[in-house]
Amino acid sequence: MDKKALSERDICTKFITPALRRAGWDEQTQLREEVTFTRGRVIVRGRMVSRGQAKRADYILYFIESPTPKITSQRKRSRTLPPN
Repeated sequence: MDKKALSERDICTKFITPALRRAGWDEQTQLREEVTFTRGRVIVRGRMVSRGQAKRADYILYFIESPTPKITSQRKRSRTLPPN
């Protein structure tokens, strides 16, 4: 099969998506295809405001450690506290 004759979408469907599945990525929760992930840069010219071209990605992968996100906070103590 000549990959140069295939379209970008064909290559994604036949090669990249199966490779992501084999690597253990879950299509339902961790993988999105053909995604617009920014609305475009804000361009200001005097009083006129417009947006630039939106950015798109063929794939966006989400790394999820657990279904419920956990927020942890740690402080590094630079000195010890005196005993009471």
